[in-house]
Amino acid sequence: MRILVLGAGGTGGYFGGRLAQAGVDVTFLVRPARAAQLERDGLRIRSPLGDAQFKVAYVTAGALPALAAQRPFDLVLLSCKAYDLDSSIDAIAPAVGADTAVLPILNGLLHYGALDARFGAERVLGGLCFISAMKGEDGEVVHLPSPPSMTFGERDAAGNGSARTRALEAVCAGASGFDAVRSDDFMQAAWNKFTFLATLAAATCLMRASIGRIVEADGGAAFLSALHDECLAVADFEGHAIPEEAARHARALLTKAGSPVTASMLRDLESGQDVEALQIVGDLRARAHAAGRAVPHLDAAWVHLQAYRSRRGTPQTP
Repeated sequence: MRILVLGAGGTGGYFGGRLAQAGVDVTFLVRPARAAQLERDGLRIRSPLGDAQFKVAYVTAGALPALAAQRPFDLVLLSCKAYDLDSSIDAIAPAVGADTAVLPILNGLLHYGALDARFGAERVLGGLCFISAMKGEDGEVVHLPSPPSMTFGERDAAGNGSARTRALEAVCAGASGFDAVRSDDFMQAAWNKFTFLATLAAATCLMRASIGRIVEADGGAAFLSALHDECLAVADFEGHAIPEEAARHARALLTKAGSPVTASMLRDLESGQDVEALQIVGDLRARAHAAGRAVPHLDAAWVHLQAYRSRRGTPQTP
């Protein structure tokens, strides 16, 4: 399997790097400055699961059309921030041929509409990941202590067990440093993550605090539970009710005393960066309002995030 990975930052650099480390045919689509860095130093990974430094294949935008024409890609791994989706679609388009699959591992669900419109739904797999990683000051991929995983599957249940998802499963099985799961019910897995992440992001950004600190506050645990209930109700209305065991496990994590966990969105917010407000909190809230459901906790978080983005000069509404 020949794979193109958009970027060599935290998420794409880690998953793509681990695949390349295992001998998979991986090429990174990067900007010229990053290309020079990779040429000089190779890809460097710093991780509790094992450090690594090795040469990788890379290509810049100008050279991608010729490279893809010469040796077509089987899969494009898309791991950009959701607010960079439009430019990322333009960047990978020359690599998406008739037999190329696109695997987005972005947060939320909004990106599927744009990807389907550009490439055709039949080319777009379902994908999600769990990882805490970033690009360090010297260009190294820094994986923070957390178990990384990637889940993928056909979005249409009729395509379960497809040759392309089984081929990707086999490729990932030879790599170390992350768990790879081929799901026969991907959209349910996506909603399981969506409801958890929206609760985590809405709460920790609104309160500017970790789960543990919110729980310590008078009424904090009740606030977290009520917020999670709002998110669970949206999933139920959308036809993807969260299984009882999954909901119970998520609730335990979201109300755990002393937990240092925050959403990566809070880390982005506190460092003054843009945030995936629309794609996570805004979209779930919009779905609730479309269903006529009151979601006061999500409403408060959405107003807060809009105000933050407005201060950055990038107002956005669903």
